[in-house]
Amino acid sequence: MIPSALLQQAVDRALGEDLHAGDVTSEALLGEDVQCVARALAKQPLVACGSEVFARVFYTVDPTLRVEEFVADGQQVPPGTALYCVEGSARSVLAGERTALNFVQRLAGIATLTRRFVERLPAETKARIVDTRKTTPGLRAFERYAVRSGGARNHRDSLGAGVLIKDNHIAAVGGLTAAIQRARGVAPHSHRIEVEVESLAAVDEALAAGADIIMLDNFEPAELGLAIEKISGRALVEVSGGVTLDRVESLARAGVDVISVGALTHSAAAADISLDLELLGS
Repeated sequence: MIPSALLQQAVDRALGEDLHAGDVTSEALLGEDVQCVARALAKQPLVACGSEVFARVFYTVDPTLRVEEFVADGQQVPPGTALYCVEGSARSVLAGERTALNFVQRLAGIATLTRRFVERLPAETKARIVDTRKTTPGLRAFERYAVRSGGARNHRDSLGAGVLIKDNHIAAVGGLTAAIQRARGVAPHSHRIEVEVESLAAVDEALAAGADIIMLDNFEPAELGLAIEKISGRALVEVSGGVTLDRVESLARAGVDVISVGALTHSAAAADISLDLELLGS
């Protein structure tokens, strides 16, 4: 899922940000021997995501804590559902509370929004929903995992993962055809050549130059249909730009292969999850 070393690095960085001066409040109010059990509760309908990082936060704070997962990542739950629980030192639980919740609220928010997009795809169409590189710096692997938990697919994870020729590349080399030819000449044989276009004329040029994937950027519905007719199976068709929930069904029925949605990661609202604590032996 998320590589262990990367997971630990992110957790260490987040805990260092929050605990570099300790937890003066809990240390002042609670004795070292005070024990508790705390349950993470969904306060809204959501798709659970982030159980691994939730547990890693608490185990990093205090290896003697006990963490249990009640709901698997990718499972949709109603409000009031207990997602996870952590038991042990109350000081330790409170020290890790905010960091653990920050992670799972962010990831569950992405997974929940992604599921809404995926559910708009008509079953009989071939289209798939994918994310983009519009992610939070340092958390891309986490957010890509959340997209998968929501039922969608991932696009490139880095600039080196695939050739995607965009408007600035075309401007830099002096034309779309030249850009495709140069990329074809140096890209690894395993890489397909994708190009972003903004007009029907550019679709014709991309096809003539041998593009493998054509990304139709911000096409109006009428032009989109004409572009798909022109391509007619000679390249994969991706659409991007201004994709909303209301447009997903019509885009899929138009015959596109891929619908890329930056909003999955750059605009997902954090899910509402709380950690309710109960003292033991009180």
